[in-house]
Amino acid sequence: MRLRFLTSGESHGQALVGVLEGVPAGLELAREHIDRELGRRQGGHGRGGRMKIESDTARILSGVRWGRTLGSPIALLIENRDWANWREAMSPEAEHAGSIAPVTRPRPGHADLAGALKYGHCDIRNVLERSSARETAMRVALGAVAKRLLWELGAAVGSYVLSIGPVAWSPPREVPEECLALHEKAEVSPVRCPDPKAGKRMVAAIDAAAKEGDSLGGVFEVFALGLPPGLGSHVHWDRRLDGRLAQALMSIQAIKGVEAGLGFEAARRKGSEAMDEILPPKEGQPLPARGSNNAGGIEGGITNGMPLLMRAAMKPIPTLRRPLRSVDLKTGEPVEAAYERSDVCAVPAASVIGEAMAALTLADAFLEKLGGDSLEETRRNLASYMESLEARS
Repeated sequence: MRLRFLTSGESHGQALVGVLEGVPAGLELAREHIDRELGRRQGGHGRGGRMKIESDTARILSGVRWGRTLGSPIALLIENRDWANWREAMSPEAEHAGSIAPVTRPRPGHADLAGALKYGHCDIRNVLERSSARETAMRVALGAVAKRLLWELGAAVGSYVLSIGPVAWSPPREVPEECLALHEKAEVSPVRCPDPKAGKRMVAAIDAAAKEGDSLGGVFEVFALGLPPGLGSHVHWDRRLDGRLAQALMSIQAIKGVEAGLGFEAARRKGSEAMDEILPPKEGQPLPARGSNNAGGIEGGITNGMPLLMRAAMKPIPTLRRPLRSVDLKTGEPVEAAYERSDVCAVPAASVIGEAMAALTLADAFLEKLGGDSLEETRRNLASYMESLEARS
């Protein structure tokens, strides 16, 4: 059994739709589990006016009965409240064609120009409506289901912001198990930064950028605890879990770089300083211990039992109130880029989206390894696998 999902919908269309296939039967799932995650995505200092319009909630259309999954595909729907203002502009009916002027000024840094060239569109709105990060609301909803499954299997996923613009802080690497404590602190921060002093400086930097009509990017870290060794594989390029996680995180709009463990810092160290030495098991622990976690919990594309640590770098949002230079696709004349309502900084929200994408990828890896048509069967398979590891050691 493998997990796979699809999302559909435009930024100002009627709704976002998602289908998640492969979730075992018997998983407890309620709207509250999903809506809680959707609320986390909408928070964060620096968000734009769209967050004042939308108050995302998900409807479970299928795949769940009386609060538990059936083993059949799960379909979710998130209505766009702003659809009321776009009924004709985004109507699927031909009779409303031309009810809004076409967008012909591509924005640098977006999919506008490349998408228009690829699909032959004269109206860039046909591109930007789907390329918009509004689509990630459904990813977070589907990720909430994956999080529920991971929780039932003893794993937890979380995140926190490491930097926004020039302001940065570093978590204590000597105790990676403190990730959960850092996550909890991030939950009460307006920028999802566990360090209060750094968080205040991040807020000030966002406010300064807003006054200048500019935007800021940053870096967030996603972690996962409770992962057994053996998820993923070294035998084929597309089964390596670090590669799958990197692709999942890079698929988030505006993410331009991903690291695992030390990441690029490992390239600046000697081999003796970058590897995680293998030590005898600690008292009461069946598996060998590690003196560090520079690998970020993955070696050879396979989890090694240590906490998973992944970082993602988000570029500044390219939609600016102080427009950049562009060219009108209709006239060929130099113009200022079009402006669509946007955020000043969305790094805190991106960290929540990163959790969702990591959860979906890890849940898939669990099911790939363990199988199981029901949650009970998957749990039995996990218990049997862990017993076999203990017996070997």
